[in-house]
Amino acid sequence: MPRQARIDAPGALQHIVIRGIERKSIFKDVRDRDNFLGRLGIILPETSTPCYAWALLRNHVHLLLRTGLVPIATVMRRLLTGYAQQFNRRHRRHGQLFQNRYKSFLCEEDPYLLELVRYIHLNPIRAGVVEGLKELRSYGYCGHSVLMGKYENAWQDTDYVLGFFGRTLREARKSYEEFVSKGISLGRRPELVGGGLIRSVGGWLLIRDYRRGGDRIKADERILGSSSFVERVLQKANEDYGRKIRLRAKGPDLVTLIGRVAAYYQIDPEDLKSPSKERRVSLARTVLCYVAVRELMLSCADVARALNIDPSAVSKAAKRGQAVLNRDRIQKDLLMV
Repeated sequence: MPRQARIDAPGALQHIVIRGIERKSIFKDVRDRDNFLGRLGIILPETSTPCYAWALLRNHVHLLLRTGLVPIATVMRRLLTGYAQQFNRRHRRHGQLFQNRYKSFLCEEDPYLLELVRYIHLNPIRAGVVEGLKELRSYGYCGHSVLMGKYENAWQDTDYVLGFFGRTLREARKSYEEFVSKGISLGRRPELVGGGLIRSVGGWLLIRDYRRGGDRIKADERILGSSSFVERVLQKANEDYGRKIRLRAKGPDLVTLIGRVAAYYQIDPEDLKSPSKERRVSLARTVLCYVAVRELMLSCADVARALNIDPSAVSKAAKRGQAVLNRDRIQKDLLMV
């Protein structure tokens, strides 16, 4: 049975679970853990990907991310490929480090954001890595310590999470830790690791009973949320997929798009591939990156190779592109017909 495609979109809340192959260790020591965190510290800001919770365990990792401009799949590919290569070189090993496919669950925010923050940050206690909240507060390989002010991570969005718990930092941290403390007695919570609707209503048998009774229940193992949320996500995913297929069928390739953008701004196409910072060239490059990445859904890496620039520069330019289009009243469809 073919595996299902990942579901993603800008702004989507994603619970990521990464596991070592055959449950083997992916972190041998502190140096490995610091290497992994260092990569997160580079990749997440470059791709404008907020992180709300995280925990590193011996043979797996939990991340709670929000998709930014760059798809989560691209973020994870950069993170895991780079780390695995470094790990293998350092420990003189060969072959796969991670399971074939990390798990990603698109989550309904209102009921699940804080529950997932708590669940993820309690992993070191459940795994026996630390004993109780006091040790967790000072454990450097879990986002809880950052929220409690014991460590600093510029790439972890503490303000967003703590904003749910109080107006002052002191009040918010106190209320947040009380919330986390109440989660210890809840133990392992399978309903928070994919197929949330299925497990929250009691499994497939109860869903079958609901359906026999005339209730319409929609569920998907890739999505954590209510029936209506699942339906909305799947509908939007189908719409986006159809739009992507149509654009790729009738839209221009990258070479053609470069020519059209250059013609619009009355510059030479080669100028877009040069290091020139002349205003007209910079604007054209920004618009090109936006249309290529956001509309034609090309990868930042492909666009970067075509323009002889870094993928992070493509990501940043694409993020600015919508504002340029709006300000200059450029009809992006004219560039894609």
